[in-house]
Amino acid sequence: MINHIDSTRRNVPLRWLLAAAWCWFCFCVAPLGIAQENETAADTTPTDQPTTSASLRVGVAEVDITPPLGFPMAGYYHERLAEGTTDPLKAKAIVFRQADVSGAMVVCDLTGISRDLCEAVRKAAAERTGIPADAIAVTATHSHTAPDYTRHLYQFLGGLPIDSGKVSGDEAPYAEKLIGGIVQAIGDADAAAAPVKLAAGEAIQQTPVSFNRRFVMQDGSVRTWQNLANPEVVRPAGPIDPMIGFVTIATADDGKTQAVLSNFALHLDTVGGLRWSGDYPYFVEQNLRELFGPELISVFGTGCCGDINHSDPSRRERNRVDQIGNSLGQTLTTALPQAHPLTDNRLQVRSAVVPLPLQPITADQVARSREFLKLIEQGEKVDFFDQVLAYKTMMMTQFRPETQIDDIAQTVGWGLCRTWTGVGDHLPTEVQTITVGTDLAIVFLPGEVFVELGLAIKQGSPFANTLIVELSNCVETIYIPTRAAYAQGSYEVSNSTLDPGAGEMLVEAALKQLRASAANLR
Repeated sequence: MINHIDSTRRNVPLRWLLAAAWCWFCFCVAPLGIAQENETAADTTPTDQPTTSASLRVGVAEVDITPPLGFPMAGYYHERLAEGTTDPLKAKAIVFRQADVSGAMVVCDLTGISRDLCEAVRKAAAERTGIPADAIAVTATHSHTAPDYTRHLYQFLGGLPIDSGKVSGDEAPYAEKLIGGIVQAIGDADAAAAPVKLAAGEAIQQTPVSFNRRFVMQDGSVRTWQNLANPEVVRPAGPIDPMIGFVTIATADDGKTQAVLSNFALHLDTVGGLRWSGDYPYFVEQNLRELFGPELISVFGTGCCGDINHSDPSRRERNRVDQIGNSLGQTLTTALPQAHPLTDNRLQVRSAVVPLPLQPITADQVARSREFLKLIEQGEKVDFFDQVLAYKTMMMTQFRPETQIDDIAQTVGWGLCRTWTGVGDHLPTEVQTITVGTDLAIVFLPGEVFVELGLAIKQGSPFANTLIVELSNCVETIYIPTRAAYAQGSYEVSNSTLDPGAGEMLVEAALKQLRASAANLR
């Protein structure tokens, strides 16, 4: 079984061939309702967006957004209050400008980007820089040693008394620092925009650090978080994406590397404890700074890893955070000299609203979920999957007008959302793309996306290098599995707010944008 896993890692072309076949099935055989739904997506960027020979200018900046000690930590279903800092949390922004076309991406050391946070950041950043709000991608790395800010932000935006854990009373609201820090990173990057030399490439991660965490069992079910020592395990239920995509940003005059954008599909839950940490991307950054100097800015965009984590199912011991980050960092530093310079620097920025269908919920489900959460609050033992489903159901009451409850802010913490309260039976999520010439595409998707969906986009992309960044602009979808995974079940399916087929809609929307951008270059 161990040899089987190792051989599938090395056989990348076969995996991508399978991904292409799967992508063909989704688009050619899937029910027509999916395609018809996606036709309502509004592409907010004209397909005849002009190209230009004007100089491409890029700016990069980072700002510390570390919360105070005593602030709640995210990532799990119980309260944790931060007791220290292992490494600072940051917001890292890249701004692209060429003639009248502009776009920005900002990656935050957060577990997710609530829609409320996205809206607040975009509004302020657009006012400060003039970059259109829908051309700004606000993304999260998904670190599980980052702040649980959602309730705090919800209270702050609503002018309510703020619960900040055990933070001292003389601290300014963290929400103010969080929004301001992210906006400052975008503003500073915009102010720093200058002519640059870009190069892009990709490398295969040879040391195994990522593993599909879903497994087919002998009874036909699929279970998350298994070990090959379990005789009921048949095989992993899906692939991994072993590719590390990267872009180097160097000054046009002297060629000094200012920043590296890297992209890899691996869940950020490798640290644990009660200290703030950016997880393994911090060690990626340290490796890059050893090569380029301490001023280098390392921007890490998390790939599609909704079903990928760091636990090797063939061993009991888990890979440590430093092992993972250093291994990825060494792969990058070895591959960077082989990066291909981008000779075509024509910039295009596109965005489309993709209304994803929400799962239906009933009054009976809400009542049962409320009872489960009361039992948990009283210290009763409740099955983990029942807890996950109950919390998700209560969170979803915000979206549908017929299920809204008055005490939602007292019932849930993570997932509170003002922007989409009463939005209806679809979430108006977005897919965004930033492309440079024919060689580079960056795709931004909402939620925690299954790896197969990312592979399908990469396989169908007409660009030489395609980076896909998940957890962009909203986290209220939670997980976004494949249609097949909904039939298989287990944790990620239980913890998705969407109906089957939503993930395939994102693939279709992304490929539509990429095809439009590629066609516009001819």
